[in-house]
Amino acid sequence: MTHRIWYKPSRTLLAAIALIFFAVSGARAELLIRITEGADAAIPVAVVPFAESGQMPAGDKAGSIVQADLSMTGEFRTLPPEKMLSLPSRREEVYFRDWRLLGQRYVLVGSLTRSGDRVQARYELFDVNREERILGETAAAPASNMRSLAHHVSDKVYEAITGVPGAFSTKLAYVTLDTANGKPRYRLQVSDVDGKRARIRLESQEPILSPAWSPDGKKLAYVSFETGKPVIFVHELGTGKRTKVADFPGLNSAPAWSDDGRSLLMTLSKDGNAEIYRMNLESRQLTKLTNHWAIDTEPSWDASGKGVFFTSDRSGGPQIYHMETPGAEPRRITFGSRYNARPRPDNDGQYVYYVHQRDRAFHIARTELKTGEETILTRTESDESPSVAPNGRMLIYATRQNGTNVLTVISADGGAAYSLPASEGDVREPAWGPLVR
Repeated sequence: MTHRIWYKPSRTLLAAIALIFFAVSGARAELLIRITEGADAAIPVAVVPFAESGQMPAGDKAGSIVQADLSMTGEFRTLPPEKMLSLPSRREEVYFRDWRLLGQRYVLVGSLTRSGDRVQARYELFDVNREERILGETAAAPASNMRSLAHHVSDKVYEAITGVPGAFSTKLAYVTLDTANGKPRYRLQVSDVDGKRARIRLESQEPILSPAWSPDGKKLAYVSFETGKPVIFVHELGTGKRTKVADFPGLNSAPAWSDDGRSLLMTLSKDGNAEIYRMNLESRQLTKLTNHWAIDTEPSWDASGKGVFFTSDRSGGPQIYHMETPGAEPRRITFGSRYNARPRPDNDGQYVYYVHQRDRAFHIARTELKTGEETILTRTESDESPSVAPNGRMLIYATRQNGTNVLTVISADGGAAYSLPASEGDVREPAWGPLVR
């Protein structure tokens, strides 16, 4: 369900918030993939076009979707079908010598069978050097859901090769801004990770910020200015139901879900200063986690689900801090720049990612929590809003290219990248959804 909200809040309020807090037509407007960099040590893998039995749905072929999924990570170098010496669909047709000749490490073969309104995929992944099958599975889905079936295959192939769950079946949330008609139109959208099947979930003439996924992938929390001030809503994606959860005087911003989905971290200034709070969503009880004269904002749970990363200017400029437990004495994490903000930790507790200023440019950087070593990951210069893939292998962020705001996905070490410009307007505020089994 798409909500449309037309309300004009005070521009003075928007300007004041931007100044105080060092911040940084149809139902679909899809993102477009443009691969910009690849990893030097990409693994060669051949995804053979799947054999088909019965009438398949119109649109991209399953094998093409799998090939695109693997390519976008930068970890794999896929072989174009026109360079293949044969097109096997089962083990008996695989001649390993041919694939070694083509320099391939792995080869994926399979077939699709249509039966009524369902499609069954049978696929096998082989290690070419060992001449061994390392994955074999049959999976099925409604014919109308072919892309989900293909993303499932990609997830399984990725995990079989890397040992890490694939994230191709997850979702992206983001905000687009279209000013083509002279009036701003903000749209909160949800799409596949490749930008396809985008759906508008909320449409407004006023800003929408900070979308955050619930751990079950069924809800989004976000900030909307539709009432003339920043208010935090929780939006149930299945029903379209929206619930106002934080509408206190002053700032209500930066929601972040707990692992159990029962509470939200948020920034509130209801008592005059911006502090970090935790809200129990059932009782609406608030617990104040920081109490400092400085601005404390942008909270995010750490990998343990007990500690909290946040941004604070208590040292004179925005820096990343960490509390081992809510309310504990914060420890400063970043030191290499006068501006480090928007912390986003990975899921294994090894790194925290954030926006880092160097000279006049803003990059995405990471700090290794054990050693304190900082690495700048991006070459773009107007970067913001990092979000880590749930498997920890990729990172999405917003940046500006050729005068347009786009989303860019990079590998977690910065070695590969692809951009996702919107087909209409600018795109910003990305949030990578959870792994949902």
